[in-house]
Amino acid sequence: MGQSEEDHRLFIMTLMANRCTFHRYVIERINLQDPGLYVSSEDLGGSPNEQEDPQIKEVVEQLLKIADDINRNAVLQQLINQASGSGAQDIFMEVARSIFADGINWGRVVALFHLAYKFIYKALTTNHLETIRMIISWVLQVIKEVLYPWLVQQGGWVGVIQRFSRWRTLTVAASIVLLAAFVYYRKTR
Repeated sequence: MGQSEEDHRLFIMTLMANRCTFHRYVIERINLQDPGLYVSSEDLGGSPNEQEDPQIKEVVEQLLKIADDINRNAVLQQLINQASGSGAQDIFMEVARSIFADGINWGRVVALFHLAYKFIYKALTTNHLETIRMIISWVLQVIKEVLYPWLVQQGGWVGVIQRFSRWRTLTVAASIVLLAAFVYYRKTR
C-alpha cells in the first residue's frame, strides 16, 4: 500500500472514529441530563453497532468529565437559546471556529462537542428532529477542517485518556475561550 493510500485509509478511519465518538458523547450527555429522553446512534445518523467499542466508551467518559464544568456555563446556554432557524448554522460555525482561533486542546474540543450537544438537545426537545443530522454534519466539518491534523498528532481520540490529568485546567481554558467567542460574536453582529 502506497503512502497516499495509507494516509487516505487513516483519514477515513479517523473520520469514522470522530463520528462514533461524537454520537456516543451526545447519547451519554442526554442520558445524564434527561434520562427519559431516548436517542440512539441511528437517530444521529449512525449504525446500531458503533457504540460497542470499549475504547470509544473510555474516551467519551473522559470527555464527559471535562464537560461537567462547561455544562454550567450560563453564556453558552444563552447562546443556544438565541440560536434558531437558518441563523443557527452561522452562529455555530462562527463560534466553533473562534473556539480554535488561537489553538487547540482537549478542553476546546469538548467545548465544541458541548456546543453541538446543546444544539442537538434543543432540537430534540423542541421537536426539530430534522436538524439533528445537519448539526452533526457541522461538527464533522469543523473536525475535518480544523481538528484533524491535531487529532492525528495526539494519537487520535485516545490522546484524551493519556492527557486527562490536566482536564480541569483545560476546562477552565475552554470556558474562557467559549465566553470570548460569544462576546466576539455579539460585538461583530
